[in-house]
Amino acid sequence: MQPCKFLPLCLYPSPVTQSPLYQNNNYLLLCVYPPQLLWNYKLNLTTDPKFESVAVEVCKSTIAEIKECASEELGKGYLVSCLVDHRGNISDYQCNQYIHKMTSIIFSDYRLICGFMDKCREDINTLHCGSISTGEKDIHSQGEVIACLEKGLVREAEQQPGAHAIKDECKKSIMRVAELSSDDFHLDRYLYFSCRDDRERFCENTLAGEGRVYKCLFNHKFEEAMTERCREALTTRQKLIAQDYKVSYSLAKACKSDLRKYRCSVDTNMPRAREARLSYLLLCLESAVHRGRVVSGECQGEMMDYRRMLMEDFSLSPEIVLHCRSEIESHCSGLHRKGRTLHCLMNVGRGDAGAIDPNCQRALQTLIQEADPGADYRIDRALNEACESVIQTACKHIRNGDPMILSCLMEHLYTEKMVEDCEHRLLELQYFIARDWKLDPILYKKCQSDASRLCHTRGWNETSEMMPPGAIFSCLYRHAYRTVEQGRRLSRDCKVEVQRILHQRALDVKLDPELQRRCMTDLGKWCSEKTEAGQELECLQDHLEDLVMDCRDVVGNLTELESEDIQIEALLMRACEPVIQSHCHEMADNQIDTGDLMECLVQNKHEKEMNEKCLVGVTHFQLVQIKDFRFSYKFKTACKEDVLKLCPNIKKKVDVVICLSTTVRNDTLQDVKEQRVSVKCRKQLRVEEVEMSEDIRLDPELYDSCQPDIKRLCPNINYGNAQVIECLKENKRQLTQRCHQRIFKLQEVEMVDPELDYQLMRVCKHMIRRFCTESEGKNMLQCLKQNKNSELMDPKCKQMITKRQITQNTDYRLNPLLRKACKADIPKFCQSILNKATADTELEGQVISCLKLKYADQRLSPDCEDQIRVILQESALDYRLDPQLQIHCTQEISRLCPEEAAAQEQTGQVEECLKVNLLKIKQEGCKKEVLNMLKESKADIFVDPVLHTACALDIKHHCAAIPPGRGRQMSCLMEALQDKRVRLQPECKKRLQDRIDMWSYAAKVAPAEGFSDLAMQVMTSPSKNYILTMIGRAWLCSSSWVCCAGASPNGSPRNSRTGRPRPICGGQDTPIKESDRRPNAQIWTSSSPFRFGALPAAPLKQIVFCFLLL
Repeated sequence: MQPCKFLPLCLYPSPVTQSPLYQNNNYLLLCVYPPQLLWNYKLNLTTDPKFESVAVEVCKSTIAEIKECASEELGKGYLVSCLVDHRGNISDYQCNQYIHKMTSIIFSDYRLICGFMDKCREDINTLHCGSISTGEKDIHSQGEVIACLEKGLVREAEQQPGAHAIKDECKKSIMRVAELSSDDFHLDRYLYFSCRDDRERFCENTLAGEGRVYKCLFNHKFEEAMTERCREALTTRQKLIAQDYKVSYSLAKACKSDLRKYRCSVDTNMPRAREARLSYLLLCLESAVHRGRVVSGECQGEMMDYRRMLMEDFSLSPEIVLHCRSEIESHCSGLHRKGRTLHCLMNVGRGDAGAIDPNCQRALQTLIQEADPGADYRIDRALNEACESVIQTACKHIRNGDPMILSCLMEHLYTEKMVEDCEHRLLELQYFIARDWKLDPILYKKCQSDASRLCHTRGWNETSEMMPPGAIFSCLYRHAYRTVEQGRRLSRDCKVEVQRILHQRALDVKLDPELQRRCMTDLGKWCSEKTEAGQELECLQDHLEDLVMDCRDVVGNLTELESEDIQIEALLMRACEPVIQSHCHEMADNQIDTGDLMECLVQNKHEKEMNEKCLVGVTHFQLVQIKDFRFSYKFKTACKEDVLKLCPNIKKKVDVVICLSTTVRNDTLQDVKEQRVSVKCRKQLRVEEVEMSEDIRLDPELYDSCQPDIKRLCPNINYGNAQVIECLKENKRQLTQRCHQRIFKLQEVEMVDPELDYQLMRVCKHMIRRFCTESEGKNMLQCLKQNKNSELMDPKCKQMITKRQITQNTDYRLNPLLRKACKADIPKFCQSILNKATADTELEGQVISCLKLKYADQRLSPDCEDQIRVILQESALDYRLDPQLQIHCTQEISRLCPEEAAAQEQTGQVEECLKVNLLKIKQEGCKKEVLNMLKESKADIFVDPVLHTACALDIKHHCAAIPPGRGRQMSCLMEALQDKRVRLQPECKKRLQDRIDMWSYAAKVAPAEGFSDLAMQVMTSPSKNYILTMIGRAWLCSSSWVCCAGASPNGSPRNSRTGRPRPICGGQDTPIKESDRRPNAQIWTSSSPFRFGALPAAPLKQIVFCFLLL
């Protein structure tokens, strides 16, 4: 025998070579003989009965324990082969060492493996896996034959083009060889020689045995320094593990008892009973963990490693390779490391990079379930690396590996703490987790009993065609918002988790499987340009009427759900955090939101804490709500029965509000005993009406009618705070007819119910609290008007009140109190004006001016007179409250009274200026209005604020007993002015003399139209004494006439109007009723006015007698 040139290597001292078992010629033979002699020697070792006898002696107790080996026939090598097969169960140290040595001999050449050549000869030849001759051959190449067969097995599993179908017997042998070599990487000859340098580089300190070197190399598989040959060998090994978990020694050993406990060791659905796929093992044990069963920590650690392995390398999943081949080539080529290919496929699956094949989508979904990254984000290496910085800052309070890490990341999606790469990886993973409720471990834990009870679910890894995984969450959230009366509700813990998922899904429309599936077409049609977070759902809501039925239903249901729990709108809640903390924290802290939080946000839309994003979001939700009354949870709950009864078949919220408010208004006007709209509905209806008054867009009919006017007159005005509505009101004369009519109707409603006047209520909010806390809503404006001139009145509120007074005075229909008080007087005295009027168009104060003139003539009913007196007093202080004066005197005011008109506080100075400059007024229309003012001032001194202020003390001293109204106090002052014994205040005396001069001029320009005018002209005339003397004589004459006239045929004096007998000259008669008086039978004197009756014919002698008396 030739001396062995490798003998020094064989004799090199090592822990193995120095062991007693290896200090014999068997070990040396492995080294010193040439390959062919060595192979023959090793073959004899495996079949020689002497060596079997050694095995029987060394492994006596082991053979007795392993029944399969005890029954093997000796002399054919089957005993040693059986012991090798069961070496994992050998506990005897000497037997274990002996079998280990025999294993190293057998696995050095596939031809030494019992029965391997016979079962795989044909496949080796077909696959061209190398020589099967027993001639001289490089020993290192012998492992390549098995490696070649393993690769052929992998190609067949992946159904690669041209893959050869390996015979089942050979498949079993290949997998068995891989399984038997799983504990020591030296036994996988191809991998050993491929990875020797890598082992020294990465796993130098890792002891061989129990699969430790394999695991170490797996962990470094994607290191840059890893050789491609070793990486390829490791990948093949991992693919075999994916087909048979027993190929992983550490996994099979760690999970052996758990597999048996939970009956996962055999998959009867598989064609091979002994081989169980890794996916089945993982799903079975994960199911046990999710059900709360105890799985050993060692087993869970091994599962974690292999779940991470599946997520890192897509090629380990044959279904991915098979069904996603085109997607990988088209979109993900070159991304093979650290899970990037898988995430690329997920991105394609989300629809961000094109369409994906349904089979590929299902394969991805299956892989995500197998790997279960939702239970521990670290399983997804790509996500872990991308989100490490976010986790360290935003989620550092959560234990590493806790399932809540993913929820924490979702909570910080689209925030400043989120980085772009993490955002993408997170959404890619969440897309698939959202499609199977089981993949969220916290949701599954809290809701599995509810799902079983309400949705008839099965086990964690069992599916049902009747209730697919994606439908179960839909079932849960349908039960999440049921009332106690409806029954079949979720448990509190489950409801919290369902709400959490809903909050997350609101961040991205693609996280809602049902929404994306039904609305795919509409998303492309209407929302293709909406790429920002949350914009797609808003876009669908904006186009609700345009969506196809299926999409409209799911968007409507989601919007209805948001109205009940607005916190589902996570982006909105994030934007509104400041205002929530300041004004709505109590609502936000409630576990159950019933629309209160959104109502609070609406009420505080214009507080200083409100930012633009929150304002836009809240307003958008309001605009969505008007599309369907069901989208307002509180309104729907309060008024559902009323709507069904009073407004059936009406869907739009704005139409429902109009219908119900009209019903309430009609019932109120008709004084019905029992309102048809329920109390709770009326209360909520008021909230809805006030909210709608804040933004013109919340009233679609008004908005549509006025859109051209808004663009033309209010282009830069914000919609909120009713600013656009106020702008249209201020430019009412320039509006188009359609818009003008709508604005007029709106003002009519606001004047009847001032609480719906958003600007008034907002600007005067504090003044209402100060002055009008006890006033009813309908009397709010009246209360503010009464306190308008208080020293405590806020200037802005006072200005707003004046605006509303100006509006009221443009048309009697905008003044409810006046309209009611003068309902008989208006048609009686002003019918000609009404005949010319058109609906929904202001009369520009013509009716009110008409009533003012009749007030001066003292012909109005008491109630109407009271209301006109108030208007006269108000307009006397501010010329802007007299529309007719403004229309006819605008130019004259600008010419004659610019300073007075520019004054911030109007106290009647413009009117006084016009009166003083009466002779300078050129326009006849304006002159007539000023004359009317003078005439009105005769009727009541309160109508002349300048004179009233100047003579306030004199009225108190000289006319205190004279009641105001009907010119009585004015007459008192005139008498005092004529009485030389009375000393009036100089200012009062001057103003009175000015008024006399004005009235004198007015008498020349405009003759007296009635006895009241005539009386005042007499009182202010220089020939007053002469005129009064003549009037006195006329009175004596008339009295004599009355005494003497009216006798009846039988000679008895009769009342000239009633015909009743009366005494002649001096007897008392029954007083004449007020209704019998003639309207114009009054003249102004210092005492009560005289009354003239008709003078019937009388005998001549009586007439002569009366004249003789004179």
